[in-house]
Amino acid sequence: MNYFVTGIDTDSGKTLVSALLCEALEADYWKPVQAGLPKDSDTVKSLLSNKKTVIHPEAYLLHTPASPHAAARIDGVNITLEHFTLPATDNRLVIEGAGGCLVPLNDRDFVIDLAARFRSEIILVADLYLGSINHTLLTCEALAARKLPVKGIIFNGESNPESERIILQHSGLRCLLRIAKENRIDPTTLSKYSDQLRSTLL
Repeated sequence: MNYFVTGIDTDSGKTLVSALLCEALEADYWKPVQAGLPKDSDTVKSLLSNKKTVIHPEAYLLHTPASPHAAARIDGVNITLEHFTLPATDNRLVIEGAGGCLVPLNDRDFVIDLAARFRSEIILVADLYLGSINHTLLTCEALAARKLPVKGIIFNGESNPESERIILQHSGLRCLLRIAKENRIDPTTLSKYSDQLRSTLL
């Protein structure tokens, strides 16, 4: 089973979680749409210690740091779902979405439509800020409405037990991992959390 990493907002921590999954599973990494620099694939590569993960090139590499549909229009590019094909690999694949799940790719399709196209199990990343309960539960409703399989939630950032409790209660999802607010993210930090994550994915 491949995993599709999506978040409740742009800065939820999807790239960190994608790197954690790649390290825990020695899986390959692919970001179908990259809008703006630096590339998230470069960040993932810099954090990994294992030698098995392959970083696959983006299907669309856009120059403007904006929603994919807007960045594509600025770049004179037309994003279509039909253009996306999974990279050729015998390994498991971690796919990182762009922004939140309802970020538009074009006038019709959303980022989350990629998860459905690739038949991937979703891992939802939620950072805990004021308003994150609403954003997380709305995201869960959107995923449920599309009948998409969700492996669970990863909470990222400063802990808020009450927010976490109510989100898990109403979403019915399982918490896979809690990532504390770290002063530094490096391969050592990644290794610590990837060990924890590996056990919850089994």
